[in-house]
Amino acid sequence: MPPPGGYRPISFKRVPPVSYFSGAAMIGGYIGMIAGAAYLYVQNCKAVTKRELETKGASLALYPMLLAERDRAFLKQLRINREEERELMKNVPDWKVGTWYGEPIYLGADKNTYFKPDIAEFYAHSSYEELKKRVDFRFWC
Repeated sequence: MPPPGGYRPISFKRVPPVSYFSGAAMIGGYIGMIAGAAYLYVQNCKAVTKRELETKGASLALYPMLLAERDRAFLKQLRINREEERELMKNVPDWKVGTWYGEPIYLGADKNTYFKPDIAEFYAHSSYEELKKRVDFRFWC
């Protein structure tokens, strides 16, 4: 049952929103925020450029040393391969290391000419797993 005197009337009049800032104040605030953001961007950009320059300088300084270490490891492995071949074929008559029964592998080449070995030849005395890791590594880098 309704209360005595009835229900209050339903308010359906438009309630206008309260305006806190004028249009000029909003545009001024927007310009101020953009100016502050631009200032912070320039400051950050200088710091990032400085950091990138330092990183690039460090990598350029280390690159020759890394190349030398890679070449050194390559030559060590070639020496290990040669010694392994010598040990493996020591009982074979007329076998000279680096040749095929005394015949040079590369005919007509100067004795001082270097030929980079094939990857299978380089890993000939290693496990198959090491060869697989190296071949797979090439595809992921």
